[in-house]
Amino acid sequence: MVTIIKTSHSIRSIFNYNENKVKQGVAECIGAENYTADVDKLDDFAKINRFTKRLELNENTKRNSVHISLNFDPSENHSKEKLMAIVNTYMDKIGFAKQPYLVYQHHDAGHPHVHVVSVNIERYGKRIDMHHLGIRKSEPARKEIEEIFGLVKAEGRKIKEQFNLQPISMGKVSYGKIESKKALTNVLNKIINEYKYSSLPELNAVLKQYNVLADRGSENSKIFLANGLVYRILDDKGNPIGVPIKASDFYFKPTLKFLGEKFKENEARNMSDKLRIKNIINMALLNERAMPISHLAKLLEREGIQTVFRRSSEGLLYGITYIDLITKNVFNGSSLGKEYSAKAIEERCGLKVAIEGKSNQIYENLPSKELLIDDLQYQKDTLTIPHLVKLLDVLMRAEYSSDYIQNQLKKKKSKKKRRGLSQ
Repeated sequence: MVTIIKTSHSIRSIFNYNENKVKQGVAECIGAENYTADVDKLDDFAKINRFTKRLELNENTKRNSVHISLNFDPSENHSKEKLMAIVNTYMDKIGFAKQPYLVYQHHDAGHPHVHVVSVNIERYGKRIDMHHLGIRKSEPARKEIEEIFGLVKAEGRKIKEQFNLQPISMGKVSYGKIESKKALTNVLNKIINEYKYSSLPELNAVLKQYNVLADRGSENSKIFLANGLVYRILDDKGNPIGVPIKASDFYFKPTLKFLGEKFKENEARNMSDKLRIKNIINMALLNERAMPISHLAKLLEREGIQTVFRRSSEGLLYGITYIDLITKNVFNGSSLGKEYSAKAIEERCGLKVAIEGKSNQIYENLPSKELLIDDLQYQKDTLTIPHLVKLLDVLMRAEYSSDYIQNQLKKKKSKKKRRGLSQ
């Protein structure tokens, strides 16, 4: 058995996620502990009201909601009664026996698993300490429960053999393959609650990885003027497709006002999260020769950091965002420091763009042709025609133009005598 414990500031988001699975027919609520009635006699209001009343006892605790998943080996097929016995034993051993909690059995993954929804506020308003709960109580409980119930043991297995234990499984949204609102709900529910971002562009940097965009509209549009927000599905080229859906139409209401609160909450980040990205960038650029920034992106990707480049219609780089898949942090380059902004990174890669005249742009420090071709291949889905033409021009001039011959090897041209001068 493998356990995952996550905390959140929104009990409704966790509750609605599981109830939405029930409505989709891929989950069922099999238990309600410390409620005044059996689970089959509870409606949605009664279920969520038990939690909200408890949270009102301590409004100072922000991350007051708990989402736990207990995951079993694919070979195991436990009855609902056994699953409830396992859950109740586990909750008792981690100190949640007296807390209200709901148990959902999910059927949408390749392995049996249950989700437990609860809160960490006790009946008299005291907060249950969640710090290192996994190490302090969950791990000992897991090992003991494996012995008691004869479960397949998780310890000692190779990492790659373990289950995919993300409570919400999703991939890129493909328009037309699944109902739009359902597809957007899965992505938004996960990204908005799990990642730390402090602006709409930072949030969109992650959402676009899943072909989703949070859109305020143009500055003169009705949506923008009314402080509205819609969510769009993007095609493989990043263009909006289909009908946009208002933020207020989703059950967890990811409106601009809601996101604004998230932005403020995420403004203060752990310095260690910033230092991790900065150190990885510095190490990647250490002792490296001139290289395309796409090559840097590949180096960062090996360390769990995705890099999103923003380019103008002419193909010029004007922005860069780093997505740390390990710490779930999103940082605009300049927020890490000037030396991590788009302009600085381009210069540190040895590929500073120089302007000759008004429109002719070339790479000052041209890397090997192989690396430049690799850069083209990496960006093939995002390059505009003008940008592609300019890069191809660089390739051609690197071989055939005297622009790239070192100055000391160029022959000095003899000055022609001007006509009309007396001898």
